[in-house]
Amino acid sequence: MTEQSKQKLDDIDETQISKTMTDIAERSQRLVQDFLSKNAQPGNASVGMDDPMNIGNAFMEMTTKMMTNPHKMVEANMNLWQDYMKLWQNTASRMMGQEQEPIVEPEHDDRRFKGEAWESDVFDFIKQSYLLTSNWMESSVSDVEGLDNKIQKKVEFFTKQYVDALSPTNFVMTNPEVLKATMESRGENLVNGLRNLLEDMGSGDGKLKIKMSDADDFEVGENVATTPGKVVYRNDLMELIQYTPTTKKVSKTPLLICPPWINKFYILDLREKNSYIKWAVEQGNTVFVISWVNPDRKLAMKTFGDYMHEGPIAAIYAIKKATGEDNVNAIGYCIGGTLLATSLAYMAAKKIDSVKSATFFTTMVDFEESGDLGVFIDETSLSNLEEKMNERGYLEGNEMASTFNMMKSNDLIWSFVVNNYLLGKDPFPFDLLYWNSDSTRMPAAMHSFYLRNMYLDNKLVEPGGIEIDGVKINLRDINVPTYIISTREDHIAPWKPTYKATQLYKGDIRFVLSASGHIAGVVNPPAAEKYCFWTNDKTPADPEQWLAGSVQHEGSWWTDWDKWIKKQNGKALIDARAPGDGKLKVLCDAPGTYVSMKAEG
Repeated sequence: MTEQSKQKLDDIDETQISKTMTDIAERSQRLVQDFLSKNAQPGNASVGMDDPMNIGNAFMEMTTKMMTNPHKMVEANMNLWQDYMKLWQNTASRMMGQEQEPIVEPEHDDRRFKGEAWESDVFDFIKQSYLLTSNWMESSVSDVEGLDNKIQKKVEFFTKQYVDALSPTNFVMTNPEVLKATMESRGENLVNGLRNLLEDMGSGDGKLKIKMSDADDFEVGENVATTPGKVVYRNDLMELIQYTPTTKKVSKTPLLICPPWINKFYILDLREKNSYIKWAVEQGNTVFVISWVNPDRKLAMKTFGDYMHEGPIAAIYAIKKATGEDNVNAIGYCIGGTLLATSLAYMAAKKIDSVKSATFFTTMVDFEESGDLGVFIDETSLSNLEEKMNERGYLEGNEMASTFNMMKSNDLIWSFVVNNYLLGKDPFPFDLLYWNSDSTRMPAAMHSFYLRNMYLDNKLVEPGGIEIDGVKINLRDINVPTYIISTREDHIAPWKPTYKATQLYKGDIRFVLSASGHIAGVVNPPAAEKYCFWTNDKTPADPEQWLAGSVQHEGSWWTDWDKWIKKQNGKALIDARAPGDGKLKVLCDAPGTYVSMKAEG
């Protein structure tokens, strides 16, 4: 055993640990009793052991298939046992002072084991044991022959959730950082952590709603969503914001941004330094943005068609009044892009020529390979969800947020469990995480239509697969210059499925791939000098072929889009337009009233 290892073990006072844990238990009991007395409500009984996601059946089917090949199971178990034997031998050698290469190491983007304490003999053994076991579990379920593809993805996804939950970083006695903090504070960190946990349970009405950022550090309109502008139009579903110009001359064609309604629009206007909206204004665009309402029960019957008519189509007609122009350049982000594509196909069928060009940020229109979100959608789980939505009239925002958080559970769940509940710290103020927690509801009728027709049945990509107001939607009718930006590490809208849109639309198409993920890859201002992007003037059917022929560029794709949109607009410039100059009156200052509506209640 090395002197360093011996010292680390000697530092652990077992008697002190016992006293500390006893004290924590007593104080914790008082906190829990106080919480229960304050939050006890008649009729709040357990709802039982429902399985709305039908996970149990998926694992039963996997087990049945796995049992048909016992040889493979035995081989996998033997390999795991051999790896453990190597690990035990290596650990023993390390304790004798010999250097040993690790049997297994965390992935390069795994931040759970970054601390120096994880390199000590004991905790390195714990770390490697966990990694060996987790790798074995994940490889075992991903290598089952004869399993339906959707069931396969569900089993893999929830196995990863289980594996992530069992990480030694998530427990007091196997996380050296937490153990040290517990000893140094005599358990104050755990008591504070329990208090944080109970507060989060209280704010979530008995369900855990993890606090990711201190809400008191941010205020919409004060230090986020601050780009100057005015609301110039409003209906039941959205407010239309026109931003104040910062250049004397602007492009003749105005720019409309249709963001997703699953979160609020200010992901594109977080801070001055990373605001796409502010930057687009500075490039000489007259920028309009849809700010979606946070719907309640009164809007339960609003349909996907209502979102189309009262969203981008209504916005286009409002912009025509505000500017006097016949056309707009339109941007759609994520589900906002799906809605924009639907709107463009609808307008094409109705011979409405009001969009000069279209830009899609991380947008899916072909949902055959729907990424991690597809795991949550089958007939059983969707029927259960619809029953819940129909009772309330909407899907609660925090339920949708929890789904997205599960897709990156180590970063968006377990890191906060460790920080908030085990270390007893307050979360660090972070604008992106504040936005992530500022969730919105989904009207029952609209959300059911979207999940069934897109994710479950993939009907949008079929010519006439869906019908809105008697109009059969055909994406192949879209005939405008199109710019598609996808991100390489996107877990919500994977880039290869989004690439399929290049084979659907008519007109000139430019596909660009950015590094990073669904948010960071899009919200990447040039000044940050982060990441990179790939371009290819050709759009072959195979995305891998596109990538093989692509050229890598350093920095932000924003500059590439700016060149592209200026080409669509031409060189002619006009005097800048201020909100209220046209036929639409100013209703209030940006960011408006809808964006401040909270999901609670």
